[in-house]
Amino acid sequence: MFDVVVQAGPEIYGQSVPLLLVLLGAALMVLEAFAPGAHFIVIGIALFAAGLVGILLGPLLPAALLTLVMAGIVIAAGGGALYGYRQFEFYGGAGSGRTSDSASLRGQTGRVTERVTERGGEVKLDDGGFNPYYRARAFDGEIPEGERVMVLDPGGGNVVTVESTSVFDDDIDRELAADRGREEAETESDGEPA
Repeated sequence: MFDVVVQAGPEIYGQSVPLLLVLLGAALMVLEAFAPGAHFIVIGIALFAAGLVGILLGPLLPAALLTLVMAGIVIAAGGGALYGYRQFEFYGGAGSGRTSDSASLRGQTGRVTERVTERGGEVKLDDGGFNPYYRARAFDGEIPEGERVMVLDPGGGNVVTVESTSVFDDDIDRELAADRGREEAETESDGEPA
């Protein structure tokens, strides 16, 4: 039974076009897992949907009409998938994967992935676009791997100048941390009997 349903409809090189569309669509959706954000899933959903409709309607419609129906399904399903993909931004939330220009990197924070010196290194920015890894230079001294950093100068986007966020701690930050410590100590001592 399955062979009859799958072989119904137009053919290319002896293979059912709807079946080829289903297989190609599924392959593109799997490829999206290997290259997130490449929009393979949009095309994959469109081809997969058209293939399924072709398999279901293949025995009922003539080949020419089925081809037109599948083309319409590709356009409709592709448009719907693209709308959903962009509307819901599945990869990281609103505005992620985008940097408007190199100046938008100023003030971004991230973490050092390769020791940063005044001559070079690498950082991963929290909101650094599609590829969040940037070559970096330290503003002053050396920044060890794992340290939190802030971009001071985007430098055209190729090599950013960064500084450790620990440098930006000031008297207010230290006082707030001490105050939190005192409150925690008081909370712990309140629960003990006298």
